[in-house]
Amino acid sequence: MQTSTDKLVVLVTKGIDSELSSVAFTIANGGITAGLKVSVFLTSTAIDLVRKGGQRMTHVPPLDPLAKSIEDFQNRGGTIWACPPCVKSRGYEQDDLLDGVVIVGASAIHAEIKEGAATLSF
Repeated sequence: MQTSTDKLVVLVTKGIDSELSSVAFTIANGGITAGLKVSVFLTSTAIDLVRKGGQRMTHVPPLDPLAKSIEDFQNRGGTIWACPPCVKSRGYEQDDLLDGVVIVGASAIHAEIKEGAATLSF
């Protein structure tokens, strides 16, 4: 039985060296356009996407530059979560990340899933 949900969680593990990071944020923005409440959870090398300046290192034409996609996502109400151990293992702290990024554990994803959120992984 399929249930309806208005939530989407996008798990991103790919960083600035992968076009999948741009695809993930393009789809996340599309989810907002579709009326979904969208959260993006970054792990592994995806943490570099929200390191100040890191997102400016990726542009996969014909998609928007990654920096613009992330900015649009946040401005439209999207939530970005960063995995605490992944942030720490790179020597980053909260001040190294874009404003609005929340360092939070996987329990945030689990709570959304328990409430029926659909999930995508990149």
